[in-house]
Amino acid sequence: MAGIVQPHSPAAGPGPEIHSIELKLREISQLFNSLDPSPFNEQDLDKDAEEFIVGWARELPRNRPLHLILHLERPLPEGRDAASVADAIHHYFAYRASITRLELRQLLKRGRTSLIIGTAFLVGCLMLGRIIAPDEAGAARSIAREGLTIGGWVAMWRPMEIYLYDWWPLWRRVALQRRLCHMKVDIRFSKAA
Repeated sequence: MAGIVQPHSPAAGPGPEIHSIELKLREISQLFNSLDPSPFNEQDLDKDAEEFIVGWARELPRNRPLHLILHLERPLPEGRDAASVADAIHHYFAYRASITRLELRQLLKRGRTSLIIGTAFLVGCLMLGRIIAPDEAGAARSIAREGLTIGGWVAMWRPMEIYLYDWWPLWRRVALQRRLCHMKVDIRFSKAA
């Protein structure tokens, strides 16, 4: 499996530059996971093929359309045509986008739960700190109060990490997968080298 990425402009008039991802295969079965027993239009892509396509798409500008060109040495098997291959690729990336959206929703739900637990723990630690060590307390009590305050804020670490950092990669992956499920797919046949 080899690939090339080439930006090109559409032949007809001004418009957005389209970036092509070209993939060279002996036969179409190399594109799909051979162990997947699903019907053709629901089969998973081969892991290497998916990584290649996603890796190149990730490197290309986000605001440009994508075009996947499959160069095959052998003709498509009987009963399969270019449209069915394109549908299978689109279906796969749409499915992956729905799975990633589910992961994002679960992460945000976990973040809400962590935020409620962390906030309750922080409030409990701050209140206990006030009870143990009022403002004019001795050194040992002040240390205990500060320890409870720090412990309470440490409990807020996970919800803050989720809401500040963890959701971005999933959101970007959904956006990329949605782009891939709408990309144009062409098949070209070439002679074996």
